[in-house]
Amino acid sequence: MTILNSENSLIMIIDIQDRLLNAVFNKELLVKKAVTIAKTARILNIPVVVTEQYPKGLGATVTDLKAALGENTKYFEKTAFSALDNPEISATIKAFARKQVLIFGIETHICVSQTANALKEADYEVYTVVDACGSRCEAEHNAGLNRMQDNGARSLTTEIAMFEWLKSSKHPDFKEVQSLIK
Repeated sequence: MTILNSENSLIMIIDIQDRLLNAVFNKELLVKKAVTIAKTARILNIPVVVTEQYPKGLGATVTDLKAALGENTKYFEKTAFSALDNPEISATIKAFARKQVLIFGIETHICVSQTANALKEADYEVYTVVDACGSRCEAEHNAGLNRMQDNGARSLTTEIAMFEWLKSSKHPDFKEVQSLIK
């Protein structure tokens, strides 16, 4: 088992967009957890890659999440379900030179799953943030989580990631990060 390290982590946020979010069964929890991770990433200087599936038709990244993201965020449009089918996204991820990729977003069983599986094939350690993923129905969501796990992605939650990055209550950013979950 591997413990997360903030210096070796990268976050991929997949397609948390207005029109997609409206169809998701767990949209309130998904946005809350996504915002929490985004704020944590900003505090801990963890780079973030955000994808938007056909934003012209599906809208941009939701406002609350976009407001929480920091300067280490790179945005990309895509039309393929796997973000790694976009050479610019693949090159950006590679350029960060981080092996631990935390992934979450919409839809669990399509774009999140296909991107996670491509990351595994590219030899990254992949971590699915299960409480920040969503699909139109819970059965599809669960099937997507199972599929990623079957293909070697590790499942975790927002709080597991946060506290593994911190390692200790002695971390200089502990109080600020902990305040995000109170």
